[in-house]
Amino acid sequence: MSLDNTDKKILDLLIEDGRISYTDIGKELKLSRVAVRSRVNQLIEEGIIEKFSCIVNSEKIGKTVSAFFEVDCEPAHLVDVAENLVNHQAVASCYQMTGPSTLHMHVLVNDFNELESFINKELYALEGITRVESHILLRRFKSRSGLKL
Repeated sequence: MSLDNTDKKILDLLIEDGRISYTDIGKELKLSRVAVRSRVNQLIEEGIIEKFSCIVNSEKIGKTVSAFFEVDCEPAHLVDVAENLVNHQAVASCYQMTGPSTLHMHVLVNDFNELESFINKELYALEGITRVESHILLRRFKSRSGLKL
């Protein structure tokens, strides 16, 4: 499906506020509510919109430590390591990256004791990991869950 400017504007509005009504989108773009609903449904059917979700401010619910990890694995163990890690509640995201069988992972925990426990009991306990590099988030300047079109 090729996106026209109207579709892109609808997506931008939904990325900015996933709860915006079709009526309000229509007012902004000079379209009827029915036309907006039809376009959004088409975007869903085409897989462009995968789902609507709620973004929770992790710090407001006590997850005050945000850490990013580069985890190198033996190639034969990469998928098993990833599948084990993504099932842990502290893991917010996990991606396979280019490089020597590398996983990039974002972890959110309550405090440094919980981070240390995650590293020692969960991460280092997995077979096939050859290197772990961690980075602690000090300050967030920008965070986006959606793509600005």
